[in-house]
Amino acid sequence: LLQASGGGPVQAGGSLRLSCAKSGRTFNWRIVMGWFRQAPGKEREFVAAINLNDGTTDYEDSVKGRFTISRNSAKNTVFLQMNSLKPEDTAVYYCAADSTLTRSSWSNPTAYDYWGQGTQVTVSS
Repeated sequence: LLQASGGGPVQAGGSLRLSCAKSGRTFNWRIVMGWFRQAPGKEREFVAAINLNDGTTDYEDSVKGRFTISRNSAKNTVFLQMNSLKPEDTAVYYCAADSTLTRSSWSNPTAYDYWGQGTQVTVSS
């Protein structure tokens, strides 16, 4: 089970921190957790991902330098710190997890087996 939270309305230039907690299932040590987003009328797109075991991260180009993905010490929650938000960041944000991904698959939403419910982020100009 993945539980996402932290979305809401924010003005352009502002910040939000999303959280995604996993529970109720044991994954192997290779688990990767990712954030994706989907705006109305658009396909779901990759935002960021992190390997819970070693902390390796990856980001979509448009969020590099503005968003930071991290994990807690218990390695059961990931965070997405979003700074310098822009109106084009408006979307429903989803967290996802899988324990079988290769690095090349991190940005592919179809490669993830487990998804949380979305949390809406609305950035006004």
